[in-house]
Amino acid sequence: MDYLYESQYLDEELSIPTLASAQGFLTYGEVSYLAGKVSGKLKSQVGATKYNRDSIYPQEDWWQLYDGILKVTDPEGLVRTIDGVLYGTPSNLPQAGSWTAYTTEGNFGFQGLALDSYLDCEIRFLAREGEMIAMRELVSENVVYENVWLAEGQKGYFKAYLGTSYREFPVNADMENSPDMVNLLADLHMEKGRLTKITMKKDRISGKVLSVTDKAIEIEGYGEIPLAENFHVYKAYGDFKVMTAKDILVGYDLQEFVTAEGHLCAALLEREFDAKTIRVLLMDTGFKSAFHPEADLVLSSPAVMEYENSKGKTEREGLEAGTELLITPEDNRLKYGRITITPDHEDGITVRSIERSNGNPSYSGRLEIKAEEKGLALVNDLYLEEYLTKVVPSEMPASYEMEALKAQAVCARTYAYRQIQGNSYSQYGAHVDDSINFQVYNNADTNERTDQAVKETYGKMLICEGKPIDAFYYSTSCGHGADGSVWGAGGEALSYLQAVEIKSGGKILDEDDNENFDAFIKGDDPAAYESAYSMFRWETDISRSMVTAQINGVGTVQDLVITGRGPGGIASVLKVAGTDGTINIEGQSAIRSALGNRDLVITKKDGKTLENNPTLPSAFISVEKRVSGEGEVSFHIYGGGYGHGVGMSQNGAQSMAKNGMDYGSILSFFYRGTELMEVSGEGVPEAMDNRKRDA
Repeated sequence: MDYLYESQYLDEELSIPTLASAQGFLTYGEVSYLAGKVSGKLKSQVGATKYNRDSIYPQEDWWQLYDGILKVTDPEGLVRTIDGVLYGTPSNLPQAGSWTAYTTEGNFGFQGLALDSYLDCEIRFLAREGEMIAMRELVSENVVYENVWLAEGQKGYFKAYLGTSYREFPVNADMENSPDMVNLLADLHMEKGRLTKITMKKDRISGKVLSVTDKAIEIEGYGEIPLAENFHVYKAYGDFKVMTAKDILVGYDLQEFVTAEGHLCAALLEREFDAKTIRVLLMDTGFKSAFHPEADLVLSSPAVMEYENSKGKTEREGLEAGTELLITPEDNRLKYGRITITPDHEDGITVRSIERSNGNPSYSGRLEIKAEEKGLALVNDLYLEEYLTKVVPSEMPASYEMEALKAQAVCARTYAYRQIQGNSYSQYGAHVDDSINFQVYNNADTNERTDQAVKETYGKMLICEGKPIDAFYYSTSCGHGADGSVWGAGGEALSYLQAVEIKSGGKILDEDDNENFDAFIKGDDPAAYESAYSMFRWETDISRSMVTAQINGVGTVQDLVITGRGPGGIASVLKVAGTDGTINIEGQSAIRSALGNRDLVITKKDGKTLENNPTLPSAFISVEKRVSGEGEVSFHIYGGGYGHGVGMSQNGAQSMAKNGMDYGSILSFFYRGTELMEVSGEGVPEAMDNRKRDA
């Protein structure tokens, strides 16, 4: 009511601000006044007269009027009508939050509403931004909680996991000694708040998960199976936990699925994954698309090709070395699922329809081909360590020092481990792609030295607080690194990613060290590990017309000023002033994109140039406005380094290795407070932030 008074929807003379008024009914006069503040049409709909002004306004009429009010006052549709089963409040859930209602459609605050009489009933209510604002009606007193997990409770009770919480129900006399009441999936039938029937679901299947979408899961040997409407995922080992379909890792057989009537009702995660394999979505030539118009293959070793037939049976064909295959989306063998080709030897499949820096790439492990709406999706399923032998030479020159290569191998392994858990391409049955979105894979030939680096660091990863870290890396520093704040608030929590001076004894940097950054980036730093590298310092000019064309909302650009820097001096806020106004561009990636252009000529420290770069090499920059004698305005950019500046600088690692540092010391320098450990699946994090690495 205070809000309505302040917004002039209620009048204090007409609606006296007293407890009795607050607890009373709305009158025709009050509703007419309120509706009139919204629109004249709504006021006339009320039908108030001098004879009924003090009479109670009918509830059914109010809700019709309310819908009209919402159309005017809530154009974004923030107020929603929701049907859901209410299964918990603080009265029956000891773990419930204060004034929190637990429903099958999510959790809502419900201050001011009385809900306990509707427990275990389907109700219709209004909600706005997580708050239940009105109880509309009782929909049904007969409900079924589908696909709930039953577990052992205190004596005489069993637990049933409903949504994000559990309820305890008394065990009936005829159930007391039944082993079926524990660690099983069931439907609970409720009538007027009482449990009347339990339907157990015991049929289970298992197999490697090949893809996960919102509607179905593809399981090796079973094909795509649709999800039941109330599909749930339960972590059944260690501490029990309710999870989501996004937590089902493709490429692994870590769970059993409970089935009924041709649908998957639940997934029971039974163990941690061991990260032995990884599934890579292969991009097309130039890394422009994840989809291919065709797959032109040739086998360098014997292989087995498998695909499903119309009866759901697996067909197998033996193929000889030298076999050529041209597969298109219309191939009949793709009609009922995917084609899988498993060669006998390493590098057994060459994809001639893909061009990489090393020519047509060859792949170990198995190649899976599936027809998607936009073309063919090609997935390479192989051992993680084998994957790394083709990542390390693609990410770091094989000629680099062995200790630098070992550091790169550890970073690549740790990064891949986390990305497997990220499950980014689960709808296509992959964990990562083979581009700079993740780690470049199979873009360069394998090499004995990089193979050795992978082998001698087998299984070793960087660990912080018992979990593998986000092992970001980049090409070259400017002598300063950045911290995790370049990724936003979440990155600030990554304590092992610090902004440091990349030199012997380099100190940790913060914003207080940025005062002289302009002078620092315009000059040199001979003590820095990478001072001899060409990208350590670079310069370029961008014309006013070019930057005006790239930045919208300010008219003709008049000035560019760096007004915010993160630790280490990386630009975090770029102020753009123009004829039509001023805007701020925030974040290192956005700044690099705003000021970058393929037509820019970037002059490196050694005098050579870099062209055809869509973004600036880094955001460690200083911007200087220049006006020519003819009045032409341009902006000169002084910069340093190549990449986002977070984690390990690859050329920094090379210089450190040349100075005699081993790979463990190199990694400790870049990832503060971490441990180098061999990980076998123990202590695996259950979730991760999926941030792209930057070249």
